[in-house]
Amino acid sequence: MNSHAEDSKGQQKPQKGLDRPTSVLEGTTGLYLGSPTPRIHSKLRELPSRGQELIDFADSIGIPLLPWQKWVAMEAHRYKPDGRFAAPLVCVVVARQQGKTTLMKIRALAGLFLWQDGLQIGTAHRLTTSLETFRDIVNIIEENEDLAKQVKKIRWAHGSEEIELQSKFGGGRYMVKAGGSAARGISKPETVFVDETRELKDESTWASLRYTMMAAKNPQLWTLSNAGDQHSVVLNGLRERGMSASPTDDIAYYEWSSNYDKIDDSPAFWKGAAMANPALGHTVHIDNIRAVLNDPPDVVKTEVLCRWVATISAAIPAEEWNQCGEEGLELDPEKTTWLGIDVSPNRRDAALVAAQQIDDERFFVKLLHTWHNPINLDDKAIANDIAPYVKQYPVETVAYSKRTASAIAARLVPAGIPISDIDGALYGQACDELLGAITSKRLRHDPKQTELSKQILSAARLPFGDGGWTIGRRASQSTVCATVATALVTHYATRPPMDLDIMVG
Repeated sequence: MNSHAEDSKGQQKPQKGLDRPTSVLEGTTGLYLGSPTPRIHSKLRELPSRGQELIDFADSIGIPLLPWQKWVAMEAHRYKPDGRFAAPLVCVVVARQQGKTTLMKIRALAGLFLWQDGLQIGTAHRLTTSLETFRDIVNIIEENEDLAKQVKKIRWAHGSEEIELQSKFGGGRYMVKAGGSAARGISKPETVFVDETRELKDESTWASLRYTMMAAKNPQLWTLSNAGDQHSVVLNGLRERGMSASPTDDIAYYEWSSNYDKIDDSPAFWKGAAMANPALGHTVHIDNIRAVLNDPPDVVKTEVLCRWVATISAAIPAEEWNQCGEEGLELDPEKTTWLGIDVSPNRRDAALVAAQQIDDERFFVKLLHTWHNPINLDDKAIANDIAPYVKQYPVETVAYSKRTASAIAARLVPAGIPISDIDGALYGQACDELLGAITSKRLRHDPKQTELSKQILSAARLPFGDGGWTIGRRASQSTVCATVATALVTHYATRPPMDLDIMVG
């Protein structure tokens, strides 16, 4: 078995100690060979393939493909009787550091030097990602005399880098385009590569590239990524298409991912890890994966196990939040109540959350009201909606942030409704109190309140001060008003019943 590692120039070179042909787990310290075939894939086609041409080309330039890369090469390049690719859209989802970028570079080089694709475009959510791939492709060309002599020019222009071949060698071009302007000034590219597809949070970049290919002779759009979260709009749509098994959909969707949800260093975990890491035992050593198992669980699940999570680097762990669920919780009109109001930075969404104590230790939260306006919220209308809740329950205070809800709070004061602002260091304290209440199970919530859970699990963690953190409204890239409002009421619900909470002696 050949083993290869990727060097700084993007080439795969042998690594010692990884060439043991192990196909079963040997305890928890043995090697486990990554799966060459995806766990999830769209319908495979019984058609001839040009994949072997790509495999042979990779061998000829000294970058032989790994088994999983060869599988993709064969399946993605099956063609119809008229010579056009059967899959004009290819989506590869695999864990980090498995060689997906190497596969993309080989495919781009083959498009230039083997198949004369005409124009190819490489783009990613971050321009630096595309530029790094471009540099690697240039390095490969410059180190290969047969390839270098076919090049007419290499252009280095920030965000518009380009490789152009001489006309006698087909005149093919490969260019880099920044994500936001990927399709600007572009005419019918044959091949497009979209790296880190999970980072596309809306359809704009995707649509601009997708529809530039309408006049191409034999178009193929490649998307490559590891798993995303609920905000990965484009990738989630592709995954849904790939798993729908529609006989009329020509997408080629290939996903290497774990079927095991826990992180416990068990045989079941490693079997799942091998499904998500096809380079395991080839370029990735099992000890390198084991070394990161104590990192944040959502990060490990996404980056190593290639499993979808609610939010990458989430502020609130999903498992801990779910364990706080308790059905049948209702607000008592006789108990002290705290309300929290928060508005999204774009002022299109808002949420009102209430909290009451259950006993001396526990309290529960309830999402009372949400508002949405596609243009801008009406502060007066929201204040009028809050007032009935203040009449219904003995509200001690309505907590808010001056950053987002000061206009609403100002309308509550004339009505005699008590308000309290929580910002700065106090807001950081409230966020930490929320997390502590969840992990200690002192906070309870009704699991049937799905919107509350959705917003709680969408919240992203933002560093604050010297070691502190807050719930990032913008960083969450989703509506998290209910999460912030929950943190605000938690600050009051977790106050000690007396000034001196801990007594010594």
